[in-house]
Amino acid sequence: MNKNKTALLLSGGGARGAYQVGVLNALATMATKNTPIPFDILCGTSAGALNATFLASQAQSFSKAVKQLSYIWRHLTTDQIFQMSRWPIASSITKTLTSAFLQQQSGNALALMTNQPLEDLLRRFLDFNRIAIALNQRHIETLAITAMNYSDGNSTTFFQSSNTQITNWKSGRKVGIKSAITIDHLLASSAIPGIFPPREINKEFFGDGAVRLGSAIQPAINLGAEKLLIIGVSDNRQAKDWTQSPTSLNYDAPSIVQVMGQLLNSAFIDSIDQDIAHIEECNKLIELIPNELRPPHLAHRKTLVISPSIGLNIVAEQTLESLPVKIRKLLKTATGNKSLGAASAASYLMFTPEYCRALIELGYKDAMWQKDKIESFFSE
Repeated sequence: MNKNKTALLLSGGGARGAYQVGVLNALATMATKNTPIPFDILCGTSAGALNATFLASQAQSFSKAVKQLSYIWRHLTTDQIFQMSRWPIASSITKTLTSAFLQQQSGNALALMTNQPLEDLLRRFLDFNRIAIALNQRHIETLAITAMNYSDGNSTTFFQSSNTQITNWKSGRKVGIKSAITIDHLLASSAIPGIFPPREINKEFFGDGAVRLGSAIQPAINLGAEKLLIIGVSDNRQAKDWTQSPTSLNYDAPSIVQVMGQLLNSAFIDSIDQDIAHIEECNKLIELIPNELRPPHLAHRKTLVISPSIGLNIVAEQTLESLPVKIRKLLKTATGNKSLGAASAASYLMFTPEYCRALIELGYKDAMWQKDKIESFFSE
């Protein structure tokens, strides 16, 4: 095991998780073939939780794990992830909401879609027993999955670890619970509010972990990580067009789908910039403390962030036609036939080969563009 524990952080974002696979593909080409995964700690939220858990289950060979994960994402279709709920979208908002709440009163969760197909897919490709094997063989030390507790609003990180020194924690609205990771944790962490139904764990209901995550790096730090490689799915690195004329901006009233797209953005947009700035400030302060006086829990942490160089909503707009006709028409109708407005929300739900493959290629290129930094990160 490395002296300085290295963590891989995979954030949320529905179908945007395909971008992470592209980055992982690049990392695998830089690593020696058929060697264990080069991370001690795997932290995942939402779609990132699915990717992290698959890596943990195949931790004995990083290259093979990434190859299999890439195959799954490249061949995804929407009907393998979700299907529309049984309650109908009526001719008016009032009728639709009435139908939805009647379904809820009969014991059904209030959600636009059901993720039973995703559960079937996970059961097909994931062997959770292999996670315990990877932990016992010291290929990894910890797998952590974050979800939001609907009962108390806490951001809850479930972690399975071979490190007996790591115990449960509670800090503000952040909770850590030691537990064997199951399919329920994955379906809870990836249950986008209103889109997918919440998942019950120990008689409490949980939803998408990105909603109340706050700090993406905090769970990894609580688990002892000193080096953090973060793969984001937001457009933090995307160049902004500051020359755009104010008259070219869209001042039309937003559609319900545009509002939903922005709500999803607010939940999933990474807080990585603030996290990294905080770590850099802490590193500077730590350097001022002599080694002999430095408390053991204070450590200089190294970080590397890889995020999209192109807005993923732009990629979604370019591949919007790959969505099933019914969903595409619904999105376009709700946005007044404006493809860009539909693409923002669709970028989280476009589990299509065209979109996922485009994101995988983008992730690979973005990571290879930072090859020197990545190699330096692992060599130090």
